[in-house]
Amino acid sequence: MDKRIGVVGIVVDSPSRVGEKLHNIISKHSDIVVGRMGIPHRQEDVSVIALIVEGTTDQIGGLTGQLGLLEGVTVKSALTK
Repeated sequence: MDKRIGVVGIVVDSPSRVGEKLHNIISKHSDIVVGRMGIPHRQEDVSVIALIVEGTTDQIGGLTGQLGLLEGVTVKSALTK
């Protein structure tokens, strides 16, 4: 399969509840993560994370699928064709 490059946007409500699980999933898929930026918004108890990824659609789908199963986590991705 062809590799694609893209961005995965993650919004986390109440990061203290799922933070460790979320970071474990990202670490598990670190082979496709090129870069990562996280911005905590403590007053609203929300975090926003942007991942730059490079991998097959199956690899990226595996990452986003696992993240999307976490309660309070919203995931969206945009990939090259």
